[in-house]
Amino acid sequence: MRKNIGVIVIPDDAPPVMSLSRAADRLRGCEHRLYSTLPSGPLELVARIVGADAVINIRASTRFTAEVLAECRHLRLISIWGTGTDHVDLRAARARGIAVTNTPAVSAIAVAEHTLSLMLAVARQTAHVDLRVRRGEWPRAMVQQLHGKTLGVIGTGAIGREVVRLGRGIGMNVIAWTFNPRGDLCEWVTLDELFRRADVVSVHVRQSADTTALIAREQFATMKSTAIFINTARGRIVVEKELIEALQNGQIAGAGLDVFETEPLPAGSPLGLLPNVVLTPHAAGITPEATEAGLAMAIANVLAFRAGAPVNLVNGPP
Repeated sequence: MRKNIGVIVIPDDAPPVMSLSRAADRLRGCEHRLYSTLPSGPLELVARIVGADAVINIRASTRFTAEVLAECRHLRLISIWGTGTDHVDLRAARARGIAVTNTPAVSAIAVAEHTLSLMLAVARQTAHVDLRVRRGEWPRAMVQQLHGKTLGVIGTGAIGREVVRLGRGIGMNVIAWTFNPRGDLCEWVTLDELFRRADVVSVHVRQSADTTALIAREQFATMKSTAIFINTARGRIVVEKELIEALQNGQIAGAGLDVFETEPLPAGSPLGLLPNVVLTPHAAGITPEATEAGLAMAIANVLAFRAGAPVNLVNGPP
């Protein structure tokens, strides 16, 4: 492992976060290049990072495919700001001796709070009622109360555990499913039972081969007609067209979504026309506190790796 040799490249600081952060001061003394636009495609990404030994990745839209990695012979580390790794070919990275790190747990509280806000906004029909009041109406909607209802949490990593805590904090009964349940965090149930029992289903697993299209028509069909679906994880965990059908047909009462199959959400998406849906732009983890902590950790991961003491490895070199 090389120590303090080479250049650090941030190829995708758009919209800017790194360049505006206090964390960027930690890059002083390191040779680095920062690009304030997104690469237009794999060829431009390669052109930006081809001479780097370390990359700090800001946006999940920047895809580190096997073909991209094959062109970057000097690359030894991809340090991801965030926890998701579905945009990096981890197998190809490992085969080429490229380590991958992320920033676990730094945005857990921010994402959990956002999850709770979506739950309340959908249950209370906040966006729809707000729009009607602005139009001069005075609606009397019979909205849902969450106290005493059942919250089903899918995935109990750092974010899922915070959602369990917040759900209990507003008086909800919490059940959960995860791949490897441990301890007495809450009542563990099967995935089928969770969808049948929950009044609110909230998704917090990572996107992987095991979770892509995990939730589809079959699961929505088993949910209560009064139930709410929340996703602040990754869009492709859900078959989006089948979620839209469930919302349009009244199979479920509503949804709060921060993530989508295609991002940004395409103009004309049926989701934008549904009054029982609250939409946010993949922004659940973006608070000043979480952003600064995550960027600082992404830089620290690079410095630790170069010093020969790697931390937060997702896919270390062989």
